[in-house]
Amino acid sequence: MKYIVLLILFISSVSAQTINDISSVVGIRKNQLIGYGLVVGLAGTGDKSKFTMQSLQNLLRNSYIKIPTSSINSKNIAAVMVTAELPAFARQGDKIEVKVSAIGDAKSVDQGELLLTQLKGVDGNVYALAQGTILSDGNKTTGLIYNGATIENEIEYPLHEEKEITLSLYKADAKNADLIETKINQKFGPKTAQALDTRTIVAIKPENMSVVKFLAIIQNIEIDSSFKQKIIIDTTKETIVVGGDVTIKPVTISKDNFSIRIKQSPLTEGQWNDPAVNKGRDLGDNAKIDNKPSIVNLDNALVNTKKEPTISDLMRAMKVMKLPINDIIDSIKMLRDLGAIDVEIEIRG
Repeated sequence: MKYIVLLILFISSVSAQTINDISSVVGIRKNQLIGYGLVVGLAGTGDKSKFTMQSLQNLLRNSYIKIPTSSINSKNIAAVMVTAELPAFARQGDKIEVKVSAIGDAKSVDQGELLLTQLKGVDGNVYALAQGTILSDGNKTTGLIYNGATIENEIEYPLHEEKEITLSLYKADAKNADLIETKINQKFGPKTAQALDTRTIVAIKPENMSVVKFLAIIQNIEIDSSFKQKIIIDTTKETIVVGGDVTIKPVTISKDNFSIRIKQSPLTEGQWNDPAVNKGRDLGDNAKIDNKPSIVNLDNALVNTKKEPTISDLMRAMKVMKLPINDIIDSIKMLRDLGAIDVEIEIRG
């Protein structure tokens, strides 16, 4: 069977590289979360490790069921480590994706049910609770739960109280640091910004402007830079380590067993949300989408993307189609060669 991956983009003006493309704001970052949990409902593909049996015994004891570990004889459960990223400014009730990895001798955790698991930060505090059905990502002993964790506690960052913002270049470069300093000062006046070194630029907020608006203007200042974003792919874990948020321009790639079509929607974002405009609209071969841009393939795997499709969206769709990692890497390289992405690609394994 030949698969088709179809990605729809909103119509938008083509813009040059911006300050946001080559730098991040110091203090605004993701935080890593980790937890230990149990997966149940496996069809004989779990493990019989001592710590798994002990964990199950503790779980049953909390439900007032006392049973010795020696009497537990099941391969329908597995002990796993659960990891996730807590986004900056995440709020209580927000959903995040989690990754589940077996730590015993389980053969597969695919389609297993992760029981309620606490996800903690490095400070030992619980920030999210995870639970849900696992979808294998190609390696049967690892998998993902999309929107599988709910944020319970927030990391406060009082951005509105800041009087200045600090930008950090993804790659130290004196030319780019000087260029950003010059562009910001041209926009807001002299001495607004100062490059402290080849990677760090500090910008002082005008008194009559909110820090959010100030940051929004700075991040969207266009610059002429030779800096390229980097995509790092770990072939062992079959994951994108860096560069998953790189957006993809319209392009078509056709290979023997699958095709990738990245199209530009004739509708605006507002029209996408108007059922009277888009209901039943045919957007491409074998794909009908009701109310939002999506990634679609012929095997009925569906992943929504409300904005421009990214490398992460593409990789997720291709892994749902169970395409091998080599095909995914070749496709990303073809996107680069065709000019759909302007990046450096690094392969680790």
